[in-house]
Amino acid sequence: MAQTQRVAVLGLGGMGRPMAANILRAGLPTVVWNRSPGPARDLGEQGARVADSAADAVREADVVVTMVTDADAVLAVADSGMLDAMPDGAVWAQMSTIGAAGTDRVARLVAERRPGVVLVDAPVAGSRGPAEQGKLVVLASGPEQARDRVAPVFDAVGQRTVWVGPVGAGSRIKMANNLLLAFVNEGIAECVALGRALGLDRATVLDALHGSTLVSPWAAEKLERIGRDDHSPQYPLRLALKDVRLALGDVDADRFPVAGRLAAEWQGAVDQGLGDEDLTVVVRALER
Repeated sequence: MAQTQRVAVLGLGGMGRPMAANILRAGLPTVVWNRSPGPARDLGEQGARVADSAADAVREADVVVTMVTDADAVLAVADSGMLDAMPDGAVWAQMSTIGAAGTDRVARLVAERRPGVVLVDAPVAGSRGPAEQGKLVVLASGPEQARDRVAPVFDAVGQRTVWVGPVGAGSRIKMANNLLLAFVNEGIAECVALGRALGLDRATVLDALHGSTLVSPWAAEKLERIGRDDHSPQYPLRLALKDVRLALGDVDADRFPVAGRLAAEWQGAVDQGLGDEDLTVVVRALER
């Protein structure tokens, strides 16, 4: 079955494009579509079929992957003809980060308009680098009978798939995961900025932290990039801020005041024009 699954990937941005490339490399017949045609043409040169529309992309697909910016974008793609064009019994693997409320909206839409489509809620943990390497973690939720069908796709894009419950659980786990990531990023940024404020040079601070048991591999990689002043986007700050706000929007935000303060601080950095750089750029805003 793994070699016969026909896959459509809709949305070829910083995450969707490398995911589609890895699905192609796994030998799965792949159709791609993107609002702007450039990324789709590049994948066409690698062997993908390039569709003129989202509806055209999914007509013969066994598994449809959406990887776009937010819930409104997901629903716009669905309403463009994609959902109506999906074959009965096809799996829609919704892998964009859209939060719990957004996922509930998608689930209601499928239940009302296309109950024959199988929805799997499967956002990913990881940024552009792991996406390019096929080392994402897929946080999957949905019907158990869909697992074998989506396994070849998830295995192509990730090093691990974690099934966490019914549709919606994956997006809820993703929100918790992203909030932890936000706090870790803020911690390393404030550590480096505090060192500078205390009169230490950056290299001294980074050297002291190297190999510390407090520093995870993810944080170590971010510290290394901070040391090089390399804030090229792996996970753009504006998207990281969107994800923090998604999490706060799904709960009583007053219970999480520190996350709220972090969001306000990051909004200030975005207002300074730093939103398209990696979230490590927060250190630059703090040092200013």
